Amino acid sequence: MTKVIFPGSFDPIHLGHLDIVHRAANLFDEVVVAVYNRPLKSLLFTPKERIALVKATTKGLENVTVIGYDDLTVHFARKIGASAIVRGLRVFSDFEYEFRMAMANKRLDSAVETIAFVTDEQNTFLSSSTVKEIAALGGDVSTMVPEIVLRALQKKFRPEGSMEA
Repeated sequence: MTKVIFPGSFDPIHLGHLDIVHRAANLFDEVVVAVYNRPLKSLLFTPKERIALVKATTKGLENVTVIGYDDLTVHFARKIGASAIVRGLRVFSDFEYEFRMAMANKRLDSAVETIAFVTDEQNTFLSSSTVKEIAALGGDVSTMVPEIVLRALQKKFRPEGSMEA
């Protein structure tokens, strides 16, 4: 049985992430979407909110589970018995970053592999940062995120009782 992890901050999860989850779920016996609790960047959603959104958007995928973690990714992979880390590549700069991370992880634990999925063409521009920025400025992100994430973003940026339209 092959278990892999797909780690990320998922702040918020978007259609590009979900494309990778679905593709990994079609190839591997078990996919653990690992929501990192302490990234070195500012977050819009709390760890609990991010985990809930990922669970909601992956509901129905029988071989996908969602869990939060705050360890080194490669150590977490080993701890839960995953043999590989799944990553997504959108553009060339992603490759350079992911290549460096894969080499560092290999140094930390040579038994955990890194597998990269090249994104679907329609998702090459998608990033959580892009989604948040567009949503914060009142733009339409309905083609970039699932409905539940869209509602969560609207709630964050236009809380009930606000005067904005």
